[in-house]
Amino acid sequence: MTSGAQTPASLLYKGAVQLIDGIRRHGFRKWYERELLQSHAHLALTFLCAVGLFAAFEAAGHFTSWSDRMIDALAILACGAIGYWALRRYLYLLMHAENVANQADCPQCGVYARFKLVEGAAAGPGVPVCCRDCAHQWSIDD
Repeated sequence: MTSGAQTPASLLYKGAVQLIDGIRRHGFRKWYERELLQSHAHLALTFLCAVGLFAAFEAAGHFTSWSDRMIDALAILACGAIGYWALRRYLYLLMHAENVANQADCPQCGVYARFKLVEGAAAGPGVPVCCRDCAHQWSIDD
């Protein structure tokens, strides 16, 4: 295995560390808001790429030289690839934020997003949190 290859377990750990750092730095509500804003910025990029695709297809009919056609084909490929990546990133960020937000309810008292991170907890697949109201501990899966 090469040094740059990542196993699924290391990717889960990296995602959990990013979630923990984001919540620790900003708090859960601000983290959630930032995730939604970032995801919707990717949706705006997807829309701009769609406009670029429509413009490139429109321009494709007007060019007669091979160099103009090649540039137009490159523009179509670039807009398509960037738009596809931005759409996938939008969906990933949105689903990740919603998945974490759906687990932010305390199972015991039902309060939403009023938890603190448990310091020094065993490294597991989830992020250990503790309710600020009733002190119940549970894990948020990333």
